[in-house]
Amino acid sequence: MTHAPAVAIRAARFPEDANDVARLLEDYLRRTEREKHEHLGPDGPRPDAPFEPHHLAEVRAPAEAFAGAQVLLAGPRGDAVGVVVVKPRPGGAAELKRFWVDPAHRRVGAGGALLDAAIRLARGPVRLSVWDWRADALRAYARRGFAPVESWEPDRPRLVCLERRP
Repeated sequence: MTHAPAVAIRAARFPEDANDVARLLEDYLRRTEREKHEHLGPDGPRPDAPFEPHHLAEVRAPAEAFAGAQVLLAGPRGDAVGVVVVKPRPGGAAELKRFWVDPAHRRVGAGGALLDAAIRLARGPVRLSVWDWRADALRAYARRGFAPVESWEPDRPRLVCLERRP
Protein backbone atom coordinates (compact mmCIF):
# COMPACT_ATOMS: atom_id res chain seq x y z
CA MET A 1 0.00 0.00 0.00
CA THR A 2 1.40 3.41 -0.99
CA HIS A 3 0.78 6.42 1.25
CA ALA A 4 0.65 9.98 0.00
CA PRO A 5 3.50 12.06 1.41
CA ALA A 6 2.56 14.19 4.41
CA VAL A 7 4.29 17.16 2.81
CA ALA A 8 3.82 18.21 -0.79
CA ILE A 9 6.50 20.20 -2.61
CA ARG A 10 5.61 22.31 -5.61
CA ALA A 11 6.90 25.20 -7.66
CA ALA A 12 5.36 28.50 -6.66
CA ARG A 13 2.96 29.92 -9.22
CA PHE A 14 2.83 33.67 -9.60
CA PRO A 15 0.73 35.67 -9.05
CA GLU A 16 -1.42 33.04 -7.24
CA ASP A 17 1.24 32.19 -4.63
CA ALA A 18 2.69 35.68 -4.23
CA ASN A 19 1.00 36.33 -0.87
CA ASP A 20 2.13 33.00 0.61
CA VAL A 21 5.69 33.47 -0.64
CA ALA A 22 5.76 37.05 0.66
CA ARG A 23 4.43 35.96 4.08
CA LEU A 24 7.06 33.21 4.42
CA LEU A 25 9.86 35.51 3.25
CA GLU A 26 8.80 38.22 5.69
CA ASP A 27 8.73 35.68 8.55
CA TYR A 28 12.21 34.45 7.56
CA LEU A 29 13.65 37.96 7.34
CA ARG A 30 12.11 39.13 10.63
CA ARG A 31 13.35 36.04 12.50
CA THR A 32 16.81 36.42 10.97
CA GLU A 33 17.02 40.09 11.97
CA ARG A 34 15.97 39.24 15.56
CA GLU A 35 18.57 36.46 15.72
CA LYS A 36 21.29 38.74 14.36
CA HIS A 37 20.45 41.28 17.06
CA GLU A 38 20.60 38.55 19.75
CA HIS A 39 23.82 36.93 18.52
CA LEU A 40 25.75 39.86 17.10
CA GLY A 41 24.87 42.38 19.80
CA PRO A 42 25.67 45.97 18.91
CA ASP A 43 27.13 44.81 15.57
CA GLY A 44 23.76 43.37 14.58
CA PRO A 45 20.71 45.20 13.29
CA ARG A 46 17.96 46.48 15.57
CA PRO A 47 15.12 43.95 15.54
CA ASP A 48 12.60 46.71 14.81
CA ALA A 49 14.62 48.28 11.97
CA PRO A 50 12.96 48.52 8.57
CA PHE A 51 14.00 45.99 5.96
CA GLU A 52 16.92 46.73 3.67
CA PRO A 53 15.63 47.86 0.24
CA HIS A 54 16.49 44.53 -1.46
CA HIS A 55 14.71 42.57 1.29
CA LEU A 56 11.67 44.83 1.06
CA ALA A 57 11.58 44.21 -2.70
CA GLU A 58 11.57 40.43 -2.09
CA VAL A 59 8.58 40.72 0.25
CA ARG A 60 6.63 43.19 -1.88
CA ALA A 61 7.24 41.54 -5.27
CA PRO A 62 8.73 38.04 -4.91
CA ALA A 63 8.12 37.07 -8.54
CA GLU A 64 10.20 40.01 -9.74
CA ALA A 65 12.82 39.72 -7.00
CA PHE A 66 13.46 36.08 -7.86
CA ALA A 67 13.02 36.22 -11.62
CA GLY A 68 15.21 33.54 -13.17
CA ALA A 69 15.15 31.44 -9.99
CA GLN A 70 12.80 28.68 -8.94
CA VAL A 71 10.74 29.21 -5.82
CA LEU A 72 9.57 26.02 -4.14
CA LEU A 73 6.81 25.76 -1.55
CA ALA A 74 6.20 23.01 0.99
CA GLY A 75 3.08 22.17 2.86
CA PRO A 76 0.49 19.61 3.78
CA ARG A 77 -2.75 19.66 1.79
CA GLY A 78 -1.51 22.51 -0.40
CA ASP A 79 -0.90 24.91 2.50
CA ALA A 80 2.34 26.87 2.15
CA VAL A 81 4.40 26.37 5.32
CA GLY A 82 7.91 26.44 3.83
CA VAL A 83 9.84 28.10 1.03
CA VAL A 84 13.23 27.92 -0.65
CA VAL A 85 14.60 29.87 -3.61
CA VAL A 86 16.84 27.92 -5.98
CA LYS A 87 18.99 30.41 -7.84
CA PRO A 88 20.94 29.09 -10.83
CA ARG A 89 24.70 29.62 -10.88
CA PRO A 90 27.14 29.16 -13.76
CA GLY A 91 27.87 25.59 -14.88
CA GLY A 92 24.63 24.04 -13.63
CA ALA A 93 25.31 24.89 -10.00
CA ALA A 94 22.65 26.35 -7.74
CA GLU A 95 22.49 28.52 -4.65
CA LEU A 96 19.74 28.04 -2.09
CA LYS A 97 18.36 31.24 -0.64
CA ARG A 98 15.65 32.08 1.89
CA PHE A 99 15.19 28.48 3.05
CA TRP A 100 12.47 28.71 5.69
CA VAL A 101 9.82 26.55 7.33
CA ASP A 102 7.27 28.11 9.66
CA PRO A 103 8.33 27.10 13.21
CA ALA A 104 4.84 25.73 13.92
CA HIS A 105 5.35 23.20 11.11
CA ARG A 106 8.86 22.02 11.85
CA ARG A 107 9.82 18.46 12.75
CA VAL A 108 7.23 16.93 10.40
CA GLY A 109 9.46 16.59 7.34
CA ALA A 110 8.67 19.82 5.49
CA GLY A 111 12.21 21.16 5.69
CA GLY A 112 13.85 17.91 4.63
CA ALA A 113 11.43 17.43 1.74
CA LEU A 114 11.96 21.01 0.61
CA LEU A 115 15.74 20.71 0.83
CA ASP A 116 15.76 17.41 -1.07
CA ALA A 117 13.59 18.88 -3.83
CA ALA A 118 15.87 21.92 -4.13
CA ILE A 119 18.95 19.69 -4.36
CA ARG A 120 17.34 17.64 -7.14
CA LEU A 121 16.82 20.80 -9.23
CA ALA A 122 20.55 21.45 -9.46
CA ARG A 123 22.65 19.66 -12.07
CA GLY A 124 25.86 20.53 -10.31
CA PRO A 125 27.08 21.72 -6.94
CA VAL A 126 24.61 23.32 -4.53
CA ARG A 127 25.73 26.06 -2.19
CA LEU A 128 24.12 27.95 0.65
CA SER A 129 25.01 30.01 3.68
CA VAL A 130 23.72 29.80 7.23
CA TRP A 131 24.48 31.63 10.47
CA ASP A 132 26.69 29.66 12.84
CA TRP A 133 24.12 29.79 15.67
CA ARG A 134 21.61 27.77 13.64
CA ALA A 135 22.89 24.41 14.87
CA ASP A 136 19.81 22.42 13.79
CA ALA A 137 20.14 23.72 10.24
CA LEU A 138 23.87 22.99 10.16
CA ARG A 139 23.21 19.39 11.24
CA ALA A 140 20.47 18.98 8.62
CA TYR A 141 22.79 20.26 5.88
CA ALA A 142 25.63 17.98 7.00
CA ARG A 143 23.28 14.96 6.86
CA ARG A 144 22.65 15.79 3.20
CA GLY A 145 26.31 16.06 2.30
CA PHE A 146 26.95 19.79 2.63
CA ALA A 147 30.45 20.68 3.82
CA PRO A 148 32.00 24.03 4.82
CA VAL A 149 33.88 25.90 2.10
CA GLU A 150 35.77 29.17 1.98
CA SER A 151 33.39 32.04 2.58
CA TRP A 152 32.07 34.02 -0.36
CA GLU A 153 30.96 36.65 2.18
CA PRO A 154 34.11 37.35 4.26
CA ASP A 155 32.62 40.58 5.65
CA ARG A 156 30.09 38.43 7.58
CA PRO A 157 32.37 36.28 9.78
CA ARG A 158 29.62 34.26 11.51
CA LEU A 159 28.03 33.24 8.23
CA VAL A 160 28.99 29.66 7.35
CA CYS A 161 29.22 28.89 3.63
CA LEU A 162 28.46 25.32 2.63
CA GLU A 163 28.57 23.34 -0.59
CA ARG A 164 27.29 19.96 -1.69
CA ARG A 165 28.89 18.29 -4.68
CA PRO A 166 26.87 15.79 -6.73
